[in-house]
Amino acid sequence: MKQYLKENEVLCDLQNNGLQILQSPERFCFGIDAVLLAAFAAGQSGAHGKDGRGVPAPVTENARVLDLCTGTGIVPILLSARTKAAHLTGLEIQEDSAEMARRSVALNGLQDRIEIVTGDVRGLSQICEKGSYDAVTCNPPYMPAGAGLQNPESPLAIARHEVLCSFEEIAAGAAHVLKPGGHLCLVHRPFRLPELMDTLKRYKLEPKCMQLVSPYADREPNLVLLDCVLQGRPYLRVGPQLVVYDSPGHYTKMTQEIYGDGPGQDG
Repeated sequence: MKQYLKENEVLCDLQNNGLQILQSPERFCFGIDAVLLAAFAAGQSGAHGKDGRGVPAPVTENARVLDLCTGTGIVPILLSARTKAAHLTGLEIQEDSAEMARRSVALNGLQDRIEIVTGDVRGLSQICEKGSYDAVTCNPPYMPAGAGLQNPESPLAIARHEVLCSFEEIAAGAAHVLKPGGHLCLVHRPFRLPELMDTLKRYKLEPKCMQLVSPYADREPNLVLLDCVLQGRPYLRVGPQLVVYDSPGHYTKMTQEIYGDGPGQDG
């Protein structure tokens, strides 16, 4: 394992099929939003319905999946265990993060299922053929570029703020690479929902399933999970709200079912 680690990096045990991931405290580490997104895309968050009810799970067997803003590759790595997707590609603009993701893929022996590409979401039309993916996932920067931004070149700022891509550019890229009927799954902040919905619809990405996430039962939601279908018909299923904690440090039953014995790292 030591040959995969560099200075100031740590190895995080995902406790899922023996998977591990490299992380650097100096860069943006994955949080619960990425874990919830992977479960949501796999149809395992309770939002899409069970026993054939509700709408289908976004990532189906033999699917080709593209993860935008992949960071250190947490979503593709988790989806490799949670789904039977044929191939998963992670796109990341920061080469240091992409290189770390490639080492995590190699560490887990997943080179035949996961590819990490260094590239810009804004250039997807040059990187990927139109209609080449069945599903797209994305844990994008949540904050507008000017919102409390101090150092726009830092890895943390790029991960949290729309410095290098806007949500509209993400929607445009997803609409380009998805097949008709393909799914875009994303996690974002509820305060931007009106803007998100408007943008998605302009790119013919019809919201089909939504799940709100609250830290505690008596707190307002701080995350929203959205599943959109390219050229889908209007119909929005609102899944049961996901409450993360019963009490500080103690997951609800719903969160435990998503995590299993997996990592309890917040971000």
